[in-house]
Amino acid sequence: MKRLWMVSAGLLLAACSKEEAPPEPVRPVLSIEVRALDQQALGRFAGNIQARYETNVGFRVPGRIASRNVDVGAEVKKGDLLATLDPTDQQNQLRAAQGDLARIQAQYINAQANARRQQQLFDRGVGAQAQLDVAQTDLKTTAASLDQARAAVDQARDQLNYSELRTDHDAVVTAWNAEAGQVVTAGQQVVTLARPDIKEAVIDLPAGLAERLPEDVVFEVAAQLDPATRTTAIVREIEPQAQSATRTRRARLTLTDTPPGFRLGTAISVTLSSAIEPRIELPLSALQEVDGKTRIWLVNPQDQTVSPRDVQVLERSDDSVLVANGIKPGDRVVSAGVNSLQPGQKVKLDEDAR
Repeated sequence: MKRLWMVSAGLLLAACSKEEAPPEPVRPVLSIEVRALDQQALGRFAGNIQARYETNVGFRVPGRIASRNVDVGAEVKKGDLLATLDPTDQQNQLRAAQGDLARIQAQYINAQANARRQQQLFDRGVGAQAQLDVAQTDLKTTAASLDQARAAVDQARDQLNYSELRTDHDAVVTAWNAEAGQVVTAGQQVVTLARPDIKEAVIDLPAGLAERLPEDVVFEVAAQLDPATRTTAIVREIEPQAQSATRTRRARLTLTDTPPGFRLGTAISVTLSSAIEPRIELPLSALQEVDGKTRIWLVNPQDQTVSPRDVQVLERSDDSVLVANGIKPGDRVVSAGVNSLQPGQKVKLDEDAR
């Protein structure tokens, strides 16, 4: 009986040993698809949209400003009146010149009559050659004086017109440097006009970056309030000297095209990048250090299992690394939860990965 019991117990133990071990639990993990980076970010800088051409306008004659007809921000058309001077002085000069012209015109009429009379007397043989010569000389002198008087009237009329400041092209008023009642000199800067048809992006770059910009650098310009409004640009000029306070150099960029949202003064964000050899960047949380080696965990998309893969770290930053060897674009890598994984273990991917 005892022997029969021992045989039964042995058979029972053998059956238990053949039972399969319970499956390992499915681990939920976060993952990312590997992509090769072929652009290097050089920084992002704030700036604004400005007019490429600005004109500082002033009166061509001195005087006291009588009126200011437009405000800052106003759009003006060619020929619009911007400001006026008190025209009293110019009006007096014009009247004086017109009076001189009238006097000389009367003298010219008398000189013409005298020359004609002396010519008739000389033709009849009763006039002297000397008197004819004097009369003709007086006529020529008076004619020259008449031309001079007419020019003086034209000049006085121009001076009166110059007491009105008008724009010679479509523009936007960006600044006033004088007020009504202020006395200005000829040529003194009074108002600044910007041409809205040609715009450019203006940013301040660190002096070090401005000196080592790659030749293939790409500038992506986007409106800060509407990032969908964007374009690209190229460098038109960079100021040769850095500003002493900020150690930055102002860069002016020519826009590839000008979206309607890029108005004068629009705040923009400019991203700089350049082409590089393709490389792979992963989050720091995707790495696992084991026995002095660095490895990652690749996800098999067919059966949702993971396997370790050794990689070479090229460069580290605070939250990412550049890696090489053992990985290629298109692979899916576990980005969080790597420390509790086992080779061949099934995982549950995050919703975005599926």
